[in-house]
Amino acid sequence: MGNTSFTAKSCSDMREQEIQDLINQDYLQFCLHYTLEDTKLSFELANGTKVNLLGDGLIGFNVEDNSQSHHQHKPSKSIILSCAVHGNETAPIEICNQLIHELLHNKLQTHHRVLFIFGNIPSMHIQQRFVEENLNRLFSRAVHSTAQEGDRAIEIMDAVDTFFSAQGGEKLHYDLHTAIRASKNEKFAVYPYLHGKEHDKKQLRFLSSCGVNTILLSQSATTTFSYYSSFNHQAHAFTVELGKVKPFGQNDMSSFTDVNAALRSLLAQQSPVLPDYHQCPLEIFTVNQVIIKQKDDFRLHFGDDTANFTEFSKGDLLASETGASYFASQDKEAIVFPNANVAIGQRAILTVVPYEL
Repeated sequence: MGNTSFTAKSCSDMREQEIQDLINQDYLQFCLHYTLEDTKLSFELANGTKVNLLGDGLIGFNVEDNSQSHHQHKPSKSIILSCAVHGNETAPIEICNQLIHELLHNKLQTHHRVLFIFGNIPSMHIQQRFVEENLNRLFSRAVHSTAQEGDRAIEIMDAVDTFFSAQGGEKLHYDLHTAIRASKNEKFAVYPYLHGKEHDKKQLRFLSSCGVNTILLSQSATTTFSYYSSFNHQAHAFTVELGKVKPFGQNDMSSFTDVNAALRSLLAQQSPVLPDYHQCPLEIFTVNQVIIKQKDDFRLHFGDDTANFTEFSKGDLLASETGASYFASQDKEAIVFPNANVAIGQRAILTVVPYEL
């Protein structure tokens, strides 16, 4: 898509059949070309799956109880697959777009309720991380942002609340991302802070089946999307990093074979076959330091090409700013998500150390 400009058009200007035809062709293009405004549309596929357009970038399948239709089983899971919380993280967008296409064309049939969320559509237009403010720092009712991302966060939280409150059963949320910089461990997941609850090894087995074998255990409450679902709805929720940021059309989709297969099995099967926990090549880390940017002159003391999970030795200088220097506190302490360009008061680096569950 590159630098192509897009002109939004209201769905109210189109006949319902035309909307359905457009979605059937490509949901991503639909998101980029049209705004739903206050119009919500529902229709049913030939296989009995209900499709609901709930808002811009919000499309649900089997949202209502379909147990009396062509499905042989009552949905037992409520699944959210989200992408584009950062608009330049294109691989997850393309993965979700393909799943939606297959669901609409009956090449894939879900036996569960599933809601796809394309988070920050305006930032997708410009292929930037965000327009005004980082959306993944705004998923809390206590956060009040005047940026356009603030309104979007509220809209998404409302949709999540409605979706997860509509039916019982297992609640799952995989928030799919790609990272700004390369990683020694290309695919990894952040497990939100559980406030004393046990980490779910079945979920780690599923992530391993996705090719995600590096797990970072958060140790504090945050305002990220996955934490919102985990804390407010007791969902099994994860921020899943699938590689490095690349423009639309430049992703090597063969590198996502495992995650594509695992997500299809998750939707299409009642209980996907998962590897034994002790056979999963998992590397688990826990957060050791959260370094917050306090001054404009905050800078990192390693290169921009330093990969996530690069290890440092005790005493190594990681970052500095007026009045403060930040050091590795132990050997084999690794850095994750370093970014000196965040706003003052936001996290500039996480450091992690190995951990065993």
